[in-house]
Amino acid sequence: MKNIIRTFILGSALIAGSCTDLDVTPRQSLTPEVTFSTATGYQSLAFSTYGVARGFNQYGQQFMIAPEVMADNLRIIANTGRYIGQEANADRAHMGMWTTQYWAAINNTNIIIEGIDESEGDDALKARVKAEAYFLRALHYFDLARVYGYEPGKEVGGFNKSVIIRTEPTLGFSNADFRARATNREVYDLMISDLQAAINGLPNAALGSANIYRASKGSAQALLARVYLYDSKFAEAESMATQAMASFGLTDSGTGLLTPENYVSAFSTFPNPESLFEIEIRSNDWSGVDGVNNSVCSLTANVFPSAQFILTVTDELYNSYEDGDIRKEAWTATTRTGSSGTVYRSNKWLGAKGDFLQNLPIIRASELYMIRAEARFRTGNAGGARADLNALRTNRGLSAVAADLSGDALFEQIMNERRKEFVLEGHRWFDLKRNGMDITKAGRFENVPYSDYRLLAPLPTDQLQLNELLEQNPGYN
Repeated sequence: MKNIIRTFILGSALIAGSCTDLDVTPRQSLTPEVTFSTATGYQSLAFSTYGVARGFNQYGQQFMIAPEVMADNLRIIANTGRYIGQEANADRAHMGMWTTQYWAAINNTNIIIEGIDESEGDDALKARVKAEAYFLRALHYFDLARVYGYEPGKEVGGFNKSVIIRTEPTLGFSNADFRARATNREVYDLMISDLQAAINGLPNAALGSANIYRASKGSAQALLARVYLYDSKFAEAESMATQAMASFGLTDSGTGLLTPENYVSAFSTFPNPESLFEIEIRSNDWSGVDGVNNSVCSLTANVFPSAQFILTVTDELYNSYEDGDIRKEAWTATTRTGSSGTVYRSNKWLGAKGDFLQNLPIIRASELYMIRAEARFRTGNAGGARADLNALRTNRGLSAVAADLSGDALFEQIMNERRKEFVLEGHRWFDLKRNGMDITKAGRFENVPYSDYRLLAPLPTDQLQLNELLEQNPGYN
């Protein structure tokens, strides 16, 4: 009886998780016979899966803010209960990505991959939608893997568990089952395979065009370059970043990057001129209270009277900007003061579409230069790493780095450039974690050593109770 109840709960969760609205046609108006018989039906399911990423528990809020405040980029200036535990790196205060929505999205991609070839419709459309499903499955698994597991080769105490792998669709009770967590190596191999398949089936897209709201060949190459970097496959990361740059017409000198003249305004331009993959959010994608309650804009800026404005830049990050760095202009001093002095609002997330609304760039062109700089450093090509750093710095209003910069100083420069370039875009925590580095808090809170169990998120208690095959992350038992 216990197992029957568990199967019923699991099946119900999977079915409920799949019943989100489609981006184009409401999910409830499509019968399975319609959805799974035509290429356009499968495309609607793909559009629904894109929509999961804009959720406030995903990129719509948590995945942009939590990695910044859990590390050393943001500090809390108003106690509304949000991110208090994350700022202090309290026990079990982490990122909660193990949600029905994420697993439902992965299930959607499995449905598409398995069934679309047999559907009616244009072969070119079927090939593209299937490739998009591979891209989205890789993206969602990447998000889960870096929250709940160590990167391959960076394990602490030999712990190599990641997340559950599901590559076949779950359509009901008959094929709903319980599984153990796969290893991080198995999950990374799946992501790499998926992205290689996606690259082969996706069309090209122009830099910053409306086509970047869907996966493209170049964005799949860029995501694969990021995955390779996390996986310490540095030669592959350099090669794939170079291929992605070519797909978008980016040059070694930095042509195609934002310039000092348009860097700040680009974040209020849709799409961002530097976007390789961007999540579009429209007014009908959230209710009237979502903006003030949940948007990145409300939490990081005071441009609307009802904004919560609870987060600002840390003093350490703000003071690290060099003279002339346009990225410093992404912060504006307010009349508000706190215990550390001046409080700054973010100019990246200003709700420029109105009512706290704006798009979210997930992969930008500058990341390719930074991936390649780090990969080149790791493979002993200091000159190439400096060249990529300089391509970015020139377009941020800065002079070149020293011609003899090398070793630890060069790596520190790369990490600092990433910190300033991608603040409030959800990279900082993971940049420290994937490099086996401690989380420093500049005296505001105790540092978190890399060996500390809090580097990984705890699995939800209800999932552990439901599935006896799941193993909790170390330190949370």
